[in-house]
Amino acid sequence: MAAFDYTPPADALIQMLKTRLRLSMAPVLARLLAAVIRREGGLPAGVLLVPVPASRASLRLRGMNPAGEIARSLAAELALPLARSALRRRRETPRQTSLGRRARQTGAAGLFVGSSRVRGRHVAVVDDVMTTGSTVQAAAEALLAAGAASVTILVVARTP
Repeated sequence: MAAFDYTPPADALIQMLKTRLRLSMAPVLARLLAAVIRREGGLPAGVLLVPVPASRASLRLRGMNPAGEIARSLAAELALPLARSALRRRRETPRQTSLGRRARQTGAAGLFVGSSRVRGRHVAVVDDVMTTGSTVQAAAEALLAAGAASVTILVVARTP
């Protein structure tokens, strides 16, 4: 599920969080995503929210994980549990903004490992922007390999 397309003027909301470090945008983006989730009939009972972990380089640059901040606000908005450490990176990757579809897919393959905490649980992966789907696909594969019963993808924006 996606709250909106990553096009003007809505893309400015995400840019305010990611590049201007306006943490106050995370609850706004979470409310927009929550509205879509409610409109689409909600999430499976007992779902666990899991943010896509940021790279170390992004954390150093921003001092925060945009997906993690959105997931935290979404958990509060929907009264759902949040498992920040249920997904971790196996390795660091270059920034994806300049990469094409094939390079993004190759770079994301096997990127994550899920924790046993997700075993038997319905999991919703939370990310800020989905461009090719490579990152969320790799996250979903890792969580399923760790025993998740199902994985739903929640993104604030998707590229059209």
